[in-house]
Order: sequence, then C-alpha cells, then structure tokens
Amino acid sequence: MNSDTLLFDLADHVAVITLNRSAVRNAMNRELSGALMAALQRVREDADIRVAVITGAGSTFSAGADLKERAQSGRAADASAASIIETSRAAGFSTLTIPKPLLAAVDGYCLAAGFELALLCDMRICTPEARFGLPEITRGFFPGGGGPQRLMRAIPQAMAMEMILTGDPIDAATALRVGLVSRIVPADELLPTARDIAQRIAGHAPLAVRAAKEVAQSALDAPLEQALRFGGALRWIIGQTEDAREGPRAFTERRPPRYQGR
Repeated sequence: MNSDTLLFDLADHVAVITLNRSAVRNAMNRELSGALMAALQRVREDADIRVAVITGAGSTFSAGADLKERAQSGRAADASAASIIETSRAAGFSTLTIPKPLLAAVDGYCLAAGFELALLCDMRICTPEARFGLPEITRGFFPGGGGPQRLMRAIPQAMAMEMILTGDPIDAATALRVGLVSRIVPADELLPTARDIAQRIAGHAPLAVRAAKEVAQSALDAPLEQALRFGGALRWIIGQTEDAREGPRAFTERRPPRYQGR
C-alpha cells in the first residue's frame, strides 16, 4: 500500500499511516487523497488492524489541500453536484465511518483539510511546534471536510467559532488548554508515544474497544437516558463474547489475556 505520497506500516495490530509529501508540507492532492482513502478503508475492513495512527512526514502533519492543484483545475475538488449528495465510503474521509480507534500524531502545521483529518481521529497528541487551524475563510471559501461541524463538538463553542470565522490558527498550548489534544510531547517522542498509546489500546479486547467507542460517540447527541440504555445493551452483548470470559480468566490465572476479537 506504500506509495510516493503515503506510507502504511502494520505491526502488532497497529497501523501507522504517514502522509508523505513533505516537500509541500504534506498538502493533499488527488493522489494523496486517494491513497489516504484506500488506507482508511483498509483500517476499517482489515480484521488484523485494531488501532490506527495518522501522522505526517517532515515535521508537518498537513498544511491542507494542495491549492496549486485547486487553482490549476479552476474549481473546487468538491464542486460536482454528485459530491453534495454522495454518501458512499469512497466520497471522502469526512463521511467515512471507522469503528476502530484513530489517533492523530501532530507536528508542525495541521491546517485546513489536514486539521479536518485530525478532527476525524478520536485522539490527538502533538508537539510544542504544532499549529491547528481552518484558514479556508481567508481564501474565499470555507471548510468542506467536516471541520466546522467536528470542531464545534471538540472544543468550547466560542473558541471554535473564532477559529472558523477568523481563520486564525491556535498553538499547541492553546490546543491543550481547550481540550483539542490530550498531551504535548517533544518531537522525538511524538511517534513513539502515539505507538505506545495505540499498542495499549490494541492490547484490549477489540470488540469491547469498538463498542466503547460507539457508546461514547453516540452520547454526544443522544439524551442521557437513551445513551445509558444503549450503553447497557451493548455492554450485555459484549459480555457474551469469548474475550469477555478470557479477561477474568487471565486475571485469575495471573497471565496476560489473549484476546481474539470474538
């Protein structure tokens, strides 16, 4: 799956997806966008993958869409009528549902479409040099990959609206303060830390992890009583799995559990 624009590594149930156009700050052209969609669909469908980490090469996560390619095309990449109503998984990462945990490891610029990709992830960690923003409004349009919608759910409304309407980025310290990222680590510790977090998650029962993610996400929009009932139902279902029996058995036998995802 590796290409000139994207690297894909899989080890111990953890996939690491690296945006690899460092010469242009990992700007997303059609080639990279296509490779990214293929990688995300593999994460979704490959049973051997339990967690994925997304990062960027060259001390930059992604500066966003390739504006030179956009200018040469003469129109926005999403300008077709079909793209407005498209709901298939191939339409773009903004509408792609991935039940497995995603973690963004962010260094340097994380802007526009790059920021929208990071917002797709369940967790974000970054370096002190990270910068997050949606600058599209300064270029005559606005974010079309789910940025405003997800940002309003990720951080306090006032801060989100300021970022959306001014296009001004925020630094790593501000991102940590408002809860956009969970931790800041030195650049040389970014990927090792991300891998460590991902590996710890991948070591848990995969069906339980996926169910916990679904329960947590559904709680964002559902009334509390409904969210609790849904969580109770999923917890009962997970309780019937072999992994749910393996966990207590391993604890009793004082050994690491061997989860099989069933």
